[in-house]
Amino acid sequence: MTPIFQFQGIYTPVVTPYTGAGDVIWDALADQIEFLVEQGVHGLISGGSTGENYAQTVEERLELARFTKERLNGRLPLVVGTGAMMTPDSIALATGAKEIGADSILLASPPYSVPTDRENALNALAIDKAADLPIMLYNYPHRTGTMMGEEFLDRVGRSRNFCGIKESSGDINRVHLLARDYPHIQLGCGMDDQALEFFAWGAPFWVCGGSNFLPAEHVALYNACVIEGNYSKGRRIMSAMMPLMRVLEQGGKFIQTIKHGVTLNGIEAGAMRAPLTGLNKDDKRALEQVVRVLKTTIADIVAEG
Repeated sequence: MTPIFQFQGIYTPVVTPYTGAGDVIWDALADQIEFLVEQGVHGLISGGSTGENYAQTVEERLELARFTKERLNGRLPLVVGTGAMMTPDSIALATGAKEIGADSILLASPPYSVPTDRENALNALAIDKAADLPIMLYNYPHRTGTMMGEEFLDRVGRSRNFCGIKESSGDINRVHLLARDYPHIQLGCGMDDQALEFFAWGAPFWVCGGSNFLPAEHVALYNACVIEGNYSKGRRIMSAMMPLMRVLEQGGKFIQTIKHGVTLNGIEAGAMRAPLTGLNKDDKRALEQVVRVLKTTIADIVAEG
């Protein structure tokens, strides 16, 4: 069964620039959207966890999505995140996404409640019914406490709207399961240090927070593996990216690190909303060193043709 929507390429979950008082810096968000379009990413996600959705109201999330949709003006597909603790909030986000003309929604398990596969599927199908849009599932059990298991996948798979899954469990056996047993749901990389493995198993897309500030380098890995089928080149690019993966994942400073990376590009990503705080000087220095080496190394690999 061919999915009704094809997720292809690099999808960036866009950061939300904030002032120290927690107000959105709209000009900076506009600049970030333009930067990502110019750098060749293939789609944007508004209202993901990288955009700090957990610290935003439903109304704020829809306002950000609407702004992003207007700025994109059809140049790239827009996916709107619907993850929330309460089903009515997710439905409000899904129907809001439909109203603004989003191309797809991102659908995660509700956190903390730990539903069964059946309960989780009924939640997902209720959101699907409300939106009637293509859906990218988001399986991240370390954050939600719930694995989207086989019963869940079998149940939601009855709707053709479930077109893809961002797999962030970290379990390579899940990659094998999804690729072999659920080929009608497009496999997407949601575990950055396994991107090469996902591509080798046929994943056509990668949702990667680091593409907020290193979009060309993430696109380079996608191009090498998916477009060119050159896994020798892909391994070299992935090897150059591994120090970045370690910096992003160590110490629980993922969003802070990405925002500092955006700021290094000259776009003021600003502060985080509480409870997060910014990086210290040592963390900033470590990221800056990694970025310098990574950019040079990957540029050299790409230049070899």
